[in-house]
Amino acid sequence: MAGTFSLRVVSPEGNVLKEDVEFVVLPGGLGELGILPNHTPIIAGLDVGVIRYTLNGTIKQAAIAGGFVEVVDNQAIVLADSAELAEKIDLTRAVEAKERALKRLSNRTNEVDVRRAEYALRRAAARISATGDKK
Repeated sequence: MAGTFSLRVVSPEGNVLKEDVEFVVLPGGLGELGILPNHTPIIAGLDVGVIRYTLNGTIKQAAIAGGFVEVVDNQAIVLADSAELAEKIDLTRAVEAKERALKRLSNRTNEVDVRRAEYALRRAAARISATGDKK
């Protein structure tokens, strides 16, 4: 299964990634979704998590906060709620966000929006994971 296909990641901030890749793994709503060249057409929902893609034999990563993917005609287009390439993630900021979310969840009061804190925690964990850090 040699070859490449176009991977494009778009967020409300604009284009995040546009590359010809050999393989991509996306965080699907029901588990990971792997895409290879000549994949059958699909549309799927995406969860908060890490996109892993192979570019010129090297595995690269990006963090996303949910969205959708459409695969058709050797193109995978990810419409993400937010997306960041691993090399552009501020690890210190991501770790601080994780700590804030954990603090909110451990000190629950009526003022704490639990869903929002859990989402912030998942998003921070995805950003940290995309950088390859084990924090």
